[in-house]
Amino acid sequence: MALEYHRREPRGKIEVRPTKPTRTQRDLTLAYTPGVAAPCLEIARDRELSYEYTAKSNLVAVITNGTAVLGLGNIGPDAAKPVMEGKGVLFKKFADIDVLDLEVNEPDPDRFIQIVKALEPSFGGINLEDIKGPECFHIEGELRRLMNIPVFHDDQHGTAIITGAAMLNALEFAQKNIEDIKLVVSGAGAAALGCVRLYLELGVRRENITLTDIHGVVYKGRKEEMDPHKGFFAVETKARTLAEVIVGADMFLGLSAPDVLTPEMMRSMARDPIVFALANPDPEIRYETAREARPDAILATGRSDYPNQVNNVLCFPYVFRGALDVQAREINVPMKLAAVHALSALVKEDTPDEVLIAYGLRSLHYSRDYLIPTAFDPRVLRSVSTAVAEAAIASGVARVTAFEADEYRDRLAARQSVFLETSRSIVRRARLVARRRVVYPEALNETILRATHQIAHMRLAQPILVGDEERIRQTAEEFQVSLTGVEIVDNRKSPLREAFAQRLFKERQRKGLEYTVATLLMDRPVEFSLMMVKSGEADCFVGGITRNYPAVIRPALQIIGIRDNVSAVAGLYMILYRGRTLFLADTTVNFEPTAEQLAEIAINTANAARIFGVQPRVALLSYSNFGSVRNPDLARITTALKIVRQREPGLMIDGEMQGNLAVNAELRSRLYPFTTLEGAANVLIFPNLHAANTSYRLLSELSDGEIIGPILMGMRMPINVLSQESLVQDVINMTAISVLEAEQGVV
Repeated sequence: MALEYHRREPRGKIEVRPTKPTRTQRDLTLAYTPGVAAPCLEIARDRELSYEYTAKSNLVAVITNGTAVLGLGNIGPDAAKPVMEGKGVLFKKFADIDVLDLEVNEPDPDRFIQIVKALEPSFGGINLEDIKGPECFHIEGELRRLMNIPVFHDDQHGTAIITGAAMLNALEFAQKNIEDIKLVVSGAGAAALGCVRLYLELGVRRENITLTDIHGVVYKGRKEEMDPHKGFFAVETKARTLAEVIVGADMFLGLSAPDVLTPEMMRSMARDPIVFALANPDPEIRYETAREARPDAILATGRSDYPNQVNNVLCFPYVFRGALDVQAREINVPMKLAAVHALSALVKEDTPDEVLIAYGLRSLHYSRDYLIPTAFDPRVLRSVSTAVAEAAIASGVARVTAFEADEYRDRLAARQSVFLETSRSIVRRARLVARRRVVYPEALNETILRATHQIAHMRLAQPILVGDEERIRQTAEEFQVSLTGVEIVDNRKSPLREAFAQRLFKERQRKGLEYTVATLLMDRPVEFSLMMVKSGEADCFVGGITRNYPAVIRPALQIIGIRDNVSAVAGLYMILYRGRTLFLADTTVNFEPTAEQLAEIAINTANAARIFGVQPRVALLSYSNFGSVRNPDLARITTALKIVRQREPGLMIDGEMQGNLAVNAELRSRLYPFTTLEGAANVLIFPNLHAANTSYRLLSELSDGEIIGPILMGMRMPINVLSQESLVQDVINMTAISVLEAEQGVV
């Protein structure tokens, strides 16, 4: 299977693609001669401009001589190429960094150094990989001294950064001070020495570290396989075996071979021992064996099928991302420490739904079994890369010094997905306006609890949970969600209950509502929450995650009602693509809207687009193009167009037209040059609910677009209904949208 994976066309795992248009002769003259001369001359004048005019600022070389490939040994540079290509895949996947893998047929360390040094003009950074020790220390040290770009030997520093983060959190659970712990290390190669060097910077005392290798304890005066790098950690001791030195140890770090740590050795360790058995695929002690030997142990392995996987993909893509983006000259100790602390802090935050879904989990909270983030945590890029970039600037190794952290996180989010980019933009804008009170009626739902915790923490809004306070707090405790900053209103005990019932009865008594029924309705969180918005006790309502859409729309229409200038509410979905955002309506409410309703939907959707900073270009969709089909039903669309043009003469709108013409401006202008719509339409108004709902669902499944919505338009006050598939980020987004609607008075 693995061989077929690598062999099938296109062979290998990476390719190179142009990033600029190459469709016309003009494009080619700009890409190559004569246009390319302009940036060449600029760079000749100032070499630093290569970061501006070439791909250097996002290009890393992954370089090896094949002398220590994975656990396969000295198999040579040709055989190392699949690994280096794989490294390139990880760089691209997790940090959007382009890579060229270079397998150098040169075992001599000094000649290898000269070859790599000569490559400096080509790359923004060098990732050394799979080079045997102790030559790897000499090679990296010399290249860091000679080169003016980051040089990073991942085998040393990647494992060090990740285990450093895990160690800090493990010590917190074990309630031990880092300067007091006794550390025993099995293995004295590049990874092990890289780890203990970084641990010194974190606070572990040198005299408390004991190294062991295949020959036993690394002690002063030992002759077997010693070098200055090992010798730095040699200790004065009569002990010669791992079994002797591990007695009373607080932490074991294994970067050696399977089964070197026995249950008896573990039982001799101190209370709450920290055991990082990282030999892969077979660790120094099997996880089940270690757990049985010491139930109080805090464990980590290099395997994905056990908790606390130490995986270097948590480090190198993000460290390089931060270093490249500030054009760092090196990756220094402050940058590595910044990565350690960023990883350590991240697991203490609420785990995003993307991680839970990827690993098939219902919940994941900071614990002895969750000391470091998972490999698929999308927050690692924004957290670690930002911390590394800031540390590079603070330590004086960055060429770029103008840096704003929130803006940089937005750029990183844009690299990950247009959804994250848009989400951050919406949330950032909402945080700049007055802090609104947003009420949530489904307070026992885990997604709502986790979302309101984050909303309160980021001061996006003042969240209000409605329901039985005792049950809400008990449920939050079960889900390990803090409710600090979250207000709880127990609707059955609230002094507002009676006043709300009286007001609702007064307004709807001639519509068949009895007073006893009005009183009973206030026992329901949805109706009570809507009355809070109606009476001014809250500014916005966000709900519906536990019930179907009509079950929330119906009471919202009865209690809040629609705006004076509209005849029907409508639902809007945003579909986000790279370089394009589409607004689709009505996707949720009106089966067969009238011409008047179509006009209202078009105007309200255009207003919604403006909330998101998009200049609307509206297309009224149909199976007909500008009268190409004669059907009485199409009169609704042409009449709607006339109404919109009368009410909003400045709005760019046209129709009726088919969907492909709406989004393909070139085709439309060629076939129908008279159209008044300029460019590709971004607001698509459908003739009925069947077409709209079917189209949005197909697009959400078959295209690479990402969805925000549904957004409810036409209500008197900001009322938004969640889908039952909503994730935490969806709730946060809908809250931000509601806040913006309240601020701008556009609903």
